[in-house]
Amino acid sequence: MANPIQDQAEGLRRLLVPDFLRIVTVTSGSAGGGKTTTVMNLAAALARSGKDVLVIDENEGANNLGGTLGLNAHRDLLDVMRRDRTLDEVIIPCREGFRLLPAGRGLRILGKLNPHDQAHLIDCFGRFAQPVDVVLVDAAPGRASRLLPLNVSSHEVAVIVLPEPASITAAYALIKHISGEHGKRRFRVLVNKAGAGTEAQVISDNMAKVASRHLEASLDFMGFVPMDDKLNRSIRLGSPVIESFPAAASAAAFRRVAEALTCRPCHENERAEGAATGKGLKGFMQSLMQSSQNNRSGPSNRIKAAAGLPDAQVSHV
Repeated sequence: MANPIQDQAEGLRRLLVPDFLRIVTVTSGSAGGGKTTTVMNLAAALARSGKDVLVIDENEGANNLGGTLGLNAHRDLLDVMRRDRTLDEVIIPCREGFRLLPAGRGLRILGKLNPHDQAHLIDCFGRFAQPVDVVLVDAAPGRASRLLPLNVSSHEVAVIVLPEPASITAAYALIKHISGEHGKRRFRVLVNKAGAGTEAQVISDNMAKVASRHLEASLDFMGFVPMDDKLNRSIRLGSPVIESFPAAASAAAFRRVAEALTCRPCHENERAEGAATGKGLKGFMQSLMQSSQNNRSGPSNRIKAAAGLPDAQVSHV
């Protein structure tokens, strides 16, 4: 049942901060951390709470989010760049209440678009009529994500870490890379498959101390998700655990993390950025395009032609 107080608060937020868009890139230092499962469940939880959620899937192959959900995503962002499809035709409404944009092929060449193609893509996002409150990015593995350089204060990076030394070390190495290469100083940490909240808190606190000392970066603990049998079963079913087994401990954990994601208020600098770069999805794509141009390593000419477009260790934390 809807909470009238929450509904009023959400309506007031929309009036005071029109087109404010929260952007969260979910990443991990190594494979097998549960990144895609986390995005799927957070998107479903946010949608259930009344948020309009767009998930951008930066991964390719059968194990990406679309494949996990059993969707046949034959088109992606590259088809919009080629002008073969509109953005509305590529974005997939999911039964869990959020929308999915398969974007792996397109984001790989984002930094190589000519000005005409850049303007076309920005215009496509500007004309997308559906409301969006939150953009969740299921990032490409490790350092490969094109969303990591995005330099707006409304963009947050959430790093998934397992309670294992190798995963902790890989997560810290990724944070070090993002901090050094892209100048980000604030991160969120989610401990996945944790045995207990105290264990997860210790891992996050120790990582935060090392990052503060050596990277001048701030790591905020955003919660933990226990590994229970219901979560395992939901993964095999290709369904969010909050949908398949809403009473499970892992489902409750995802709901808490989703609430924590959206509880931070909009700050003045975020409003100023929105006014300077544009609002909503259009402003998001403008900022992403600028970041990609500034940080591009770019694909080879062979990849671009094939696309069909015109010319520090933390060993014991």
